[in-house]
Amino acid sequence: MPLSLKFINKNNSTFFGTVRERVDEYFDTNAISKGANRKMVFKTVTYLVSFVALYLFILLELFPSWVSLLLAIALGMNMAFIGFNICHDALHGSYSSKQWVNGALGFTFNLIGANVYVWKITHNKIHHTYTNIVGHDGDLEVAPGIVRVSPEERHYFIHRFQHIYAFFLYALASISWFFRKDYKKFFQKRIGKHQNKHPRIEYFNLFFYKLIYYTLFIILPLVLMKISWWQFLLGFLAMNFAEGLVLGLVFQLAHLVEQTEFPNPRSGENIEESWAEHQMKTTANFARHSRLTSFLCGGLNLQVEHHLFPKICHIHYPQISGIVKKTALEFGLPYHENKSFGIALKSHYRFLKSAGKK
Repeated sequence: MPLSLKFINKNNSTFFGTVRERVDEYFDTNAISKGANRKMVFKTVTYLVSFVALYLFILLELFPSWVSLLLAIALGMNMAFIGFNICHDALHGSYSSKQWVNGALGFTFNLIGANVYVWKITHNKIHHTYTNIVGHDGDLEVAPGIVRVSPEERHYFIHRFQHIYAFFLYALASISWFFRKDYKKFFQKRIGKHQNKHPRIEYFNLFFYKLIYYTLFIILPLVLMKISWWQFLLGFLAMNFAEGLVLGLVFQLAHLVEQTEFPNPRSGENIEESWAEHQMKTTANFARHSRLTSFLCGGLNLQVEHHLFPKICHIHYPQISGIVKKTALEFGLPYHENKSFGIALKSHYRFLKSAGKK
């Protein structure tokens, strides 16, 4: 991958080697697999079955229209949770040691509107390596020109109000992702500093899998359901606004909060610290001890552990988080965390407000 920026570990930190050894010892001592366990399988079945049930309840019109509208909202949130809990792990190869299992579960990412190939480039390769680095991490492009997250970005008067309107934009996240973002990322020359050059089959896959999504959520409802066009539009938008808001909020709370750093190395310079130290400074957890939050958000509320150990299934993150925190503090590194979702949300709000100032 032709990216010139490197982590040179100028101080020869042994943090990552130490924390990795301790985490490995935890799994070995307790004879635990790093992949999915029974709890993870239960989550998977719960989310997939509820997805199919909600979809069929709506498509078959088993309930009054106002109930179907509520089910559409629930379906949108459910698809976000499938992305968080199942696809995210599968596409990192951390769900199972068997690649066909990861591939099969990762395929559901296409069915809920996203593109597996583009995600692996933008998220697995770029975001996980160059987290919060201006000009490299594409995830910092929340809404270019509209939402400002770095002092390096040009300031406009409207940014003074971004801490208010950004949350309305988050509701558009899934619509933007499924109808614009994947195409844009695929066909632009670079993603960050990554030079795009795709296998021919991925051109076919991009349009073919998008067509499957459009068929499932646009064509079939319009053909099979006895509803007017405006009723369909209302339900489709409600589903996507719910999904987009969940996606937007949860994703931002891991990196765009007050505690995290945004390195901006000049041309020709490298990051002097190690990659693992960089992850500790640019990533934050929220609601680490909340079982409900972990059940809904998967590994996204324990992003510190996920960024250090993306090949470990997120179901184990609550157990190893104490090891990671203790080791980080021993090495004088920060362990950013907000105690609850609400506190993290407030921190994100204050971050947006501060970043919106000239």
